[in-house]
Amino acid sequence: MLRRTVFFLLGGVLALPYLVSAGLLAQLFVTDPGSRAGIAATAVVVAVIGVLPPFLSGTRELEIAAARALLGVDLPGSGRVELETRLRSALWFALHLVTGGLVGAVLLIALPVALLAITERLGLTSGAIGGVDLHPSWVWAPVGILVTVAVVAGLGRLAGTMAPVLLGPSVAERLAEVREAERRLAERNRLARELHDAVGHALTAMTLQAGGARAVFDADPGFARRALAAIEDTGRSAATELDTVLGILRDSPATRRPAPTLDDLDQLLTAGVRADVHPFDVPAAVSREAYRIVQESLTNAARHGCGEVTLHIRQEGDLMIEVTNRTAAPPARTGGGHGVEGMRERVRLLGGTLTAGPDGGRWRVAARLPVAAP
Repeated sequence: MLRRTVFFLLGGVLALPYLVSAGLLAQLFVTDPGSRAGIAATAVVVAVIGVLPPFLSGTRELEIAAARALLGVDLPGSGRVELETRLRSALWFALHLVTGGLVGAVLLIALPVALLAITERLGLTSGAIGGVDLHPSWVWAPVGILVTVAVVAGLGRLAGTMAPVLLGPSVAERLAEVREAERRLAERNRLARELHDAVGHALTAMTLQAGGARAVFDADPGFARRALAAIEDTGRSAATELDTVLGILRDSPATRRPAPTLDDLDQLLTAGVRADVHPFDVPAAVSREAYRIVQESLTNAARHGCGEVTLHIRQEGDLMIEVTNRTAAPPARTGGGHGVEGMRERVRLLGGTLTAGPDGGRWRVAARLPVAAP
């Protein structure tokens, strides 16, 4: 109740300059007929100046803050403000001033009457205002208080109902917020895929190479040294990939580099991978996504299969990618982890198809990517 009263008193204070200006101009217009043209022009200028504040962004922000703090209304923060929203904010500003003026008038009339009635009852005053006898005085005290409470409560309920309507976002702004949230979510998912495909592939390769080096360290030191060198190269490449993704997160052009494409396949063709790559001519976007699909497919082959990995890439209208190797024992599960789901999402965005899982004693990943836009 007290907070609502403060809210309306603020509205009354804001309405005071408008009332004073209107009263002075009206008085001058009546008492000085010879200057009515100048007074009318002044009134127009004052009216234009008085209309501007409700349309200012700062006024809207202050009204939202006041409604939150004093009316207890949960209002979202304002982003981009459309003309429709400014018009609704101006209407709310006018409503605030009118209701504030009403509450101010009630406080200036009803409360003094109640106070006078109480003081007269105590024998401190005569119980009259401007010659008007208020006897019996005890009746007017509760009446004045009840009128004040009823007006503040009723207008407070009205303001609490109208605040979300007039200060809340429009339908277009809500849709824009939803689209922005979807864009941010899609960007986070894209970064998650980049991290998983780049760093996850590197970690898997390093783990397998380290395990192989440890197994033959004494029997074949040369192979162990080559494996350690490959681990070093893979780790360096992963660090570069990580810097690139972090550069995107920081929005720092200095740490960005072009995303790898199928032209960079040599970075993925380590020992144990036999590549059969036919000439292709695909758009850059398809080439970038295809590189990541090959990268994750090789990682999945290492996790779910064993032995030599075969990579086939050919273009038959669409770009066809196939990665196979023998299935590890016991048979690997066919569940779709983050890597497989990431590949499916990449393929789906391009309008293609993907299958991944055991296939007749081997682990197989096959993707078809349309070259033309879906």
